[in-house]
Amino acid sequence: MDVNTRLSVFQALVGQPMTQSPSGVGRWLAGTLQTAEEGRMVATYLIRDDMVNPMQVLHGGAASAILDDLCGLTVFALGREFGYTSVNLNMDFLNPARLGETLTAEAIVTRAGRNIVHVEGRITNEAGKLIAKCSTNLVQTGVKL
Repeated sequence: MDVNTRLSVFQALVGQPMTQSPSGVGRWLAGTLQTAEEGRMVATYLIRDDMVNPMQVLHGGAASAILDDLCGLTVFALGREFGYTSVNLNMDFLNPARLGETLTAEAIVTRAGRNIVHVEGRITNEAGKLIAKCSTNLVQTGVKL
């Protein structure tokens, strides 16, 4: 049986700030990993001043970065031989989230093909209200990991 060492590393980081993320954007977002499973990750994020628009609401770019990064990490943690990169990210912004709120983001692999992996993501607030959601496809690159 093959051991997925990448997933094991993420599982060891559950409950900790993602300061050791392989992603620079992930380190900037400063989420806290809550769950790391095969094909699923959950993290929480505090909305800081550098993540909001002039109305003190989560900027769409920051929401997109949260989901793009978490979806990418979820695919990275599949432990595949080659790296994957996003070819699209379709976002829906459904409700505002304000400065100081803590949000929960979840990424789930819904189809893991050989070359294309489809992932869906959601951001909810502490009351469970859906803030934003996405669907994304990641394609296998020629970069060996």
